[in-house]
This record gives sequence, C-alpha cells and structure tokens, in this order.
Amino acid sequence: MTYCVGLYLEEGLVMLADTRTNAGVDNISTYSKTFIWENPGERTITMMSAGNLAVTQAVVALIEEGLVPEEHPDGDIHTMYNVPTMFKAARLVGQAVRQVYIEDAEAMEAQNTTFSASFLLGGQIRGRGMRLFQVYAAGNFINATEDTPFLQIGEHKYGKPILDRALDYGGTSLTEGTKLALLSMDSTIRSNLTVGFPLDLVIYRKDELKVGVKVRIKEDDPYFKDLSSRWSEALRAAYQAFPSPDWA
Repeated sequence: MTYCVGLYLEEGLVMLADTRTNAGVDNISTYSKTFIWENPGERTITMMSAGNLAVTQAVVALIEEGLVPEEHPDGDIHTMYNVPTMFKAARLVGQAVRQVYIEDAEAMEAQNTTFSASFLLGGQIRGRGMRLFQVYAAGNFINATEDTPFLQIGEHKYGKPILDRALDYGGTSLTEGTKLALLSMDSTIRSNLTVGFPLDLVIYRKDELKVGVKVRIKEDDPYFKDLSSRWSEALRAAYQAFPSPDWA
C-alpha cells in the first residue's frame, strides 16, 4: 500500500508521497512513486501513483513513450511534454491506464491478482490554469476545486481528518499546507505499517512554471521528527485540557 496526497491551494500545489511497497510482511521494498515532467517556463507536471506496482510502472512507461489520442486516432503522439492542457494530460494518463488494463488485466485475474492503480496529477502549462486531478483505475478522473482543495490516493483514511478540519483553499499558504501534508502523512505512517519512509515532497508555486521544492525526507529528518513530536504533544495537551463529561 502507499499514501499520496495533493493540496490545491490559491498559492500553488503541495504533493507528497511515501515510497514503500510491499507484497506481504516479509517482502517490503522502496520505489519512488513520484514522476515529474518539466520544461521550465513552459510547463511543470507532477504525478504520483498508488496501487499494483507493475501496473503503475507500465502506465508510466506508456506515458513516457507517448500515445495517439483516442479521440484523434490520426493525430500526433501525445506525451507530457506536448499535451496542450492539463485536462489533456489527465486524459493521457487515463488512456494509458485503459491500455494496460486491456493488455494485462485478464492474465492478472487468472493469477488472482487485482488490477489496481490510481494517480494524482498536478501542474500547469503556460497560458493555462493550474490543475490537480485524481485518475482512477478505470481511466476516468476528477479534479480538485476551491471547495474540495485536496485529493488522496492509497491508504488515505488516517491522514484525512486533519485536512478536513484545517485546510482552506484561500486561507492556507504553501508553507502551512506543507505542514498539513506532512502531519497527514505522519498520522498515516503511525497507523499503517504499509506506508513508510522515505517521502517525496514536491511544492509548486502557481504561475512559476517550474518546481519550487523537490525534496526526499528520510526517517531521521530533524524537521519531520520535531514536527511529529510536537504534534503528538499538542494532541495530548488538547484532549487533557477538555473538561470531563458529567456522566463520567
């Protein structure tokens, strides 16, 4: 399993993914699930993946090779470097997912292996607005909005409450959003052994058309350790400060 979260904020995007993959408790590996296609000044596109590793890697390989758009079978090959809009980029990911399904799903089902794949896709192309999408295993997708300013894939339930309570499209800065994303990940790591370090963090400021921050956070990272410790202390202090119920 894995956990990836993307925040869609007025100032830009914050995207965070873990790197743990497992095929049972005795077969745990580390793979990056973060992919970036960038032409500074023209486009910056980041994608994060969750699901069956063989499936997601096949999807990424198809995207890298490029695909002829389904709606224009006589057209040019589309890659992340030449799609005209982020919507078309999401369509490209969806098409790649469907093609992998056509080629591999029957054989996977025969081996009792689930076809699972989901993706977060965020970025901006010059002259267009910044977008954040979630692409499902069927190849369809949704986009984040001001009313729903975050998307999650993978083991998302543990990291959702803090985002529901604290995140605001216009009121949360990139810096504050980064802290919230890290706390969301910390909650997930503490509650699920299939999610773990190192973490890949990407921060994009709207209209800059280049990645602002790309960093790998390891388990011994001093900032993350301090953030996690302070958050635990703050939660303990908060619940202890509440009055006890009369009926207790």
